[in-house]
Amino acid sequence: MKVLVGMSGGIDSSVAAYLLKREGYEVEGVTMLIWKKDSPFPLPKGANSCYCPDKSRDLEAVDRVCRALSIPHHIIDCSDIYESEVLARFREEYLAGHTPNPCIWCNRKVKFGAMLDRAAQELDFDCFATGHYARIGRRDGRYALLKAADLRKDQSYFLSRLSQEQLARTLFPLGGYTKDEIRRIDEELGFHEPGMAESQDFYGGDYSVLIQKPDLHGDIVLTSGRKVGTHRGYWHYTIGQRRGLAVAYTEPLYVIAIDKDSNRVVVGTESETHSSCISASDPVYVSEAGFEPGRVYQVKIRSTSPGADAEITASADGFDMRFFSYVKGAAPGQSAVVYDGDAVIASGYIR
Repeated sequence: MKVLVGMSGGIDSSVAAYLLKREGYEVEGVTMLIWKKDSPFPLPKGANSCYCPDKSRDLEAVDRVCRALSIPHHIIDCSDIYESEVLARFREEYLAGHTPNPCIWCNRKVKFGAMLDRAAQELDFDCFATGHYARIGRRDGRYALLKAADLRKDQSYFLSRLSQEQLARTLFPLGGYTKDEIRRIDEELGFHEPGMAESQDFYGGDYSVLIQKPDLHGDIVLTSGRKVGTHRGYWHYTIGQRRGLAVAYTEPLYVIAIDKDSNRVVVGTESETHSSCISASDPVYVSEAGFEPGRVYQVKIRSTSPGADAEITASADGFDMRFFSYVKGAAPGQSAVVYDGDAVIASGYIR
């Protein structure tokens, strides 16, 4: 079986390619380019960014690993769709007063979508693999997306909008390993320097730079409507934010709501960030085709959330979550991902 492995030059994707070849697969590497020379979006200030014009060092690392494994390497240009499906949408979401999920969109629309469609026009392969920490199983006749064995590195949240068709042609060879084990394998193979730092941000800088709007000063108000400060544009804030408000008050304040129409940022105390009922729209059903009445699910309302118990009911255009205890800082635009144990049941955008 021929497997196309998405390779970034980092430890995880390099070891993923090695493990698959060791298991007897016919392996080829692929790297997608997402930088567009004439892009209207500004350069990131940080070099450690997915969206970056100079990928020469990463490509050199990929080439070095592919030579060591004696596997071919291909490059697919996805810059046009990345600009429209990730960068432009990111800007639209922020201007709508939402908190976007660019990595989730990129996985479904670009990495596991457009890139593979374009690769299939030039290459022959049976399935696609990445260095994500997640697992794929079967559940009631469906492909199930499962948490990784190493819960500290689990990336199932970011993969939660993959379709059944996408899961059917995907392998996650790192899903049963811990990050420490993968690092040890990498060091034994000599792919990278021991202790190499690994972390890549979506943009590598101040996200608000992507909005490309001049400052628009407005009021920071309490939930009572009382003005307590000013800001230079509502798109500089996200729900639940505490730092950077520059407002003096008797207790810490958090962003509770963003009113884009009046350019107001509404703040309140910690208790005002609490929610016990949340709705989500545009659902993707993953490991099951729906929700079981009376079952207690676990919901993550952001990638770093530990998950909270809730009962879920389907709605006309999504699902409603009733939590057994409150959750903090539910932000419109972020993904609510529903789990049953290790399995991702559904994913939707918080309203």
